Parts: sequence; structure tokens; C-alpha cells
Amino acid sequence: MRESAVKCWDSGLPLQPPPPPHRRPICHANPRLPTTSSSARPIVDMSYARHFLDFQGSSIPKSMQKLVVTQLSPNFREAVTLLRDCPVPLPGDGDLLVRNRFVGVNASDINYSAGRYSTSVKIPFDAGFEGIGEVVALGLTASAKFTIGQAVAYMTPGSFAEYTVVPAKIAMPVPSVKPEYLTLLISGTTAYISLKELGELSEGKKVLVTAAAGGTGQFAVQLAKKAKCHVIGTCSSAEKSGFLKSLGCDLPINYKTENVGAVLKREYPEGVDVVYESVGGEMFDLAVNALAIKGRLIIIGFISGYQNPTGLSPVKAGSLPGKLLKKSASVHGFFLNHYFSEYQKAMDHLLKMYESQKLVCEVDLGDSSPEGKFTGLESVFRAVDYMYMRKNTGKIVVELPHSVNSKL
Repeated sequence: MRESAVKCWDSGLPLQPPPPPHRRPICHANPRLPTTSSSARPIVDMSYARHFLDFQGSSIPKSMQKLVVTQLSPNFREAVTLLRDCPVPLPGDGDLLVRNRFVGVNASDINYSAGRYSTSVKIPFDAGFEGIGEVVALGLTASAKFTIGQAVAYMTPGSFAEYTVVPAKIAMPVPSVKPEYLTLLISGTTAYISLKELGELSEGKKVLVTAAAGGTGQFAVQLAKKAKCHVIGTCSSAEKSGFLKSLGCDLPINYKTENVGAVLKREYPEGVDVVYESVGGEMFDLAVNALAIKGRLIIIGFISGYQNPTGLSPVKAGSLPGKLLKKSASVHGFFLNHYFSEYQKAMDHLLKMYESQKLVCEVDLGDSSPEGKFTGLESVFRAVDYMYMRKNTGKIVVELPHSVNSKL
């Protein structure tokens, strides 16, 4: 057989040995062609399979870089290793191979690297939750809904890589590869679903958003304003206060220069109706104290504690039951994974809002960071540090460079 007959067309990928039953290759053996023995590799008929692989002029390399958790730790730099010579994975029958162009950085990336989401997690495992890029290869079943070169966004573990295999059933077609679409996958849907399901927003209600200029806070502010609420937002700089005002925030509070508790007590003596809380620790205590009668506090995170060994910041939990009872108030936890039945509807709604210019999706690519823009997987480490220094405005996104011979 000629050398080219055992290569996936223009891909640079050698024919793979037979995979386990759950992972079928994209190069399918033609059952009409015989093999010389039961142990011989099947002859591959590529006549019908070309479009399941890469497009002309942009070959898939044999190896790639990716970030892998090699030690469980909330210190991202200690926990994660950049591997530079990993084989590019092949998609199964119902999968897509996505070349990542942008990947999202989340506060919970260090919870993941610390193994806090599963007691049975075993190292090594791939890092990163979300990405956006182009389909460069796909399985036969996946080709019913997707095509080579199509822009897709996804939320699945293993996004901190140059290429990621994504099940077609969870991939979301997007109009183009723009980082703004990436902001909606976790940050936007968290704000939308939590406020819709737990916030009971209505006109005139007073809503406090902590870390309001961050990746998810920006959406909570805008969605509360769309519901005709009065919105207060905490942030850490004058620049972020200006950004919040541009979103329609009624009262930004810079906690670096203002006493948040005193401002809330002075401006809202009757309390606030809803709190969208992601900071934890002292800010959580302030938020509880600021609740109005029948107020609702939604916990979507507690970033101030994630770098601690326990993952928590101390709160005044002993007095919490009495405070809630006194006000008939409530505290609700929200974890996105428990609301996947609402996820697609939320994404569709947010995409329509963005496309109709009714939603700002602020992206922070690190241009103002000391070492400049977040480019390449090695800059994910800087991006995580940047987030925990509370420097970002909007969603932190890392751009992954692509080959100059790409036609996309």
C-alpha cells in the first residue's frame, strides 16, 4: 500500500491502531476491502471520508500543548504543568475535534486543580472548562449537524489545550470565533439562570452584586437592570466603578476607598432585596446584614477563600440562623451543574441579547497586565494570578495562536 493510503488525508496523523469499543476512529475501514490476516490493519478507503478530517491548507499536527493537573493543590502554578508534546486526540463517531482559539479563565479553575469537585479524582487530568474555536475534524455521526471549519463554543473539561475533543451533543454553534461568545458559557449563564430561578426579580427591587465588574458580575448587573431593578455593585477601583456606570449600575461602591457596610446602611436603611454574592468571607457577612425583610442572598461562589487549603473564608455562621429568622430572609446556593436543564434556553436567550446589542460582554485579554496580553497556554498561569489580584474587568480570556497556514 502507498504511504499516503495509511494517512488521514492531509492531516499528518498516521493511521491509529484499533481503538477500544467506546472510541471509534474517524478513518473507517471499508468492509468491502479484504485484509491479509486477522491481525493486519484494515485497508482504509478514504474516498468518502475526506470531509471528516481537516480542510486543505491547514493540516492537523501530530502533537500539541496542553495544561494538565499533575498535583492536587489550590495553587494553580504548583498544581498544573504545561505539556508540550502530547498526541492530538482523535474524535470518536459522535465527537468534534476543536482547534481552540480562545479559552476562558474562571475562579473555580483552582477548585478544579485542588480536586474539590470530586472525592474520587485521580491525577493527572486535563485543566480548563470552556473554549471556542473551529471544528477541524469530526466523526461520521457528528457530521450530521456540524461541518469542518464551523465555529463552535463548548463547556467541557480539558479546554486548556490547543485541540480538544468535544462531544457534538454539547457543542454550540456560534456565528464566529469571537471571545465575547465565550463570556456567556459559564459566566453569563450562571447569572441568568440563578437570578431567574432564585432571584425573583421584579421592578423596583434593590439588588446588590458583589464583584460586579468581574466575569459573571457584569451580567448580573445588566440582567437586574433589564428587570427594572435598582442595582448596587461593589468593585475595587475607580476604573471599575466607571465601567459599572456604563452598564447602568445605579450605585457602584469602591470597597478600596469606601466602607461598604456603612454605605449600604446609609443609602438603604430598609435593606436590599436580593444579593448576588461571589466573594465570601467579610463581604458575605456584610451582605447578610444588608438584607431586607424577606431578602434573598444567592451564593454563586466565594472567591476570597479558594486559595486557602480549605477553600473557604471564615464567616459569622453562628449568628446566621438568627439573622435570617429575624428578617424572614433566605440564603440560596447555586451551582451551574445542577441546572443543565435550563442551560440551552439560557444560552439561546443570551446570544440573542448580544446579537441585538442588548448585552455587553466585556472581555479582558490582559492588555493592561504587566506582561501584556494573555497569548498562548503558558499565559494561563499569569491570567489566573491576574484574576486573584482582582485586576480584571469583565471575563478573563486567553487567546491561543494558530498556524500561519490556517485558512480560517
